Amino acid sequence: MSELRDLSQPVAPDDSYLDHIERETEARAATAAGWESEFAGAPDSSTRRLAEGIDEVSDDLVGLLRTIHGLAETAFDEHRSAAAIADLVASHGTAVEQGVYGLDTAVWATTGSGKGRTIAILAEYDALPGIGHGCGHNLIATCAVGAFLSLAALHASDPDAVPGTVVLLGTPAEEGHSGKELMAREGAFDGIDAAIMVHGYGYDCADQVWLGRRLLDVTFKGVPAHASAQPFMGKNALDAANLFYQGLGLLRQQMPPISRLHAVVSEGGTRPSIITELAQVKCYVRSKYPETLKELSARVEDVAKGAALMTGTGVDIRWDEHAPSLPVRGNDALTRRWALHEEERGRHPVPAGVLDESIAASTDFGNVSYRIPGIHPLLKTADSEVALHTREFAAAAVSDDAEVAARDGAYGLACTALDFLVDDDLAAEVVADFQRAGGAIDVPNYFN
Repeated sequence: MSELRDLSQPVAPDDSYLDHIERETEARAATAAGWESEFAGAPDSSTRRLAEGIDEVSDDLVGLLRTIHGLAETAFDEHRSAAAIADLVASHGTAVEQGVYGLDTAVWATTGSGKGRTIAILAEYDALPGIGHGCGHNLIATCAVGAFLSLAALHASDPDAVPGTVVLLGTPAEEGHSGKELMAREGAFDGIDAAIMVHGYGYDCADQVWLGRRLLDVTFKGVPAHASAQPFMGKNALDAANLFYQGLGLLRQQMPPISRLHAVVSEGGTRPSIITELAQVKCYVRSKYPETLKELSARVEDVAKGAALMTGTGVDIRWDEHAPSLPVRGNDALTRRWALHEEERGRHPVPAGVLDESIAASTDFGNVSYRIPGIHPLLKTADSEVALHTREFAAAAVSDDAEVAARDGAYGLACTALDFLVDDDLAAEVVADFQRAGGAIDVPNYFN
């Protein structure tokens, strides 16, 4: 990845992080006075009918929330969870396909007139090994299905009320993988103009940081020798791994504060009396922006090469066994519509920058948000001190609060989707905001 450079000169610091800080400061200032939107969105008569539609299927939604939670199927094995979604949608009169875009457990359905714009509502339903739904994907799926069913019911009663197309897209394998990226490469988002979803959390938040993430395996290859009789005849791969690990620690001092490095030595030799021939370090590299993630990746790779040079070992650097996840890029115009609709439900989503950015994870929705406009807001389903990926959060994901959040989230997604389909001026601003933020990028080849 890194090109040869003149080692007599330092590398110029990357200033893309400063550019992002300036833009985000301006955005926070614009939302400091509260949520407003200059766009009309869908008519009140339609949003009232969406709310009624969600109430009518409330029992079904609670059943789905609990069913997926109990199944707790992990990445790529979500067969019964996908079937539960498909069966529920089909029971309300909409045809559903399973096993689409290259993944057996992906789900697809549509409603609307088919004339005009297209918006996708995304569902996740994979769980964590040993913890279950510690990220609350059962809630994500239920919100998406509830939104879709209410829009389908509105369209059935009044076809003119839902112009364009609404796609329900079930996306497997978010935990530890990048199911959405795999589906995207098979065409899942071709012809879709925007995508929306919602995630459970300890706060109601309209837009929170989700870091981009890459996986790195570094293997150092040494020369074995007797560690006592002839240590000078060896080249120690474990020394290289140790230097690499220490180099990552020193690199943290000059990283942007919202970047992350974590690593483990997964292989470090066989016995102390033998100079280690093979050592391996597995790393996660994360950052808030594509540019800073790309730059940090190159710096980490240089550290690995430097460790090999210092120890006389060989090094094999392998990136992204699974497709990398980009950071999430929110869309201000869609975010404002979401926040206004959640306020109608008595919630008060906070804008970006209010919650501490150090509490940040990763999601494959980021890869979608750099292809088309999208939002990934958060719904409060647990106490603020309850972290994602814990058994405590898994318990909260099937609580009474989660049932309320499922209905509120379904309403917010349904109304935001309809706003986008109905309001031409809003849709134009959604596209304009996406272009101002940099537009679409070539996600599969971004790090090449």
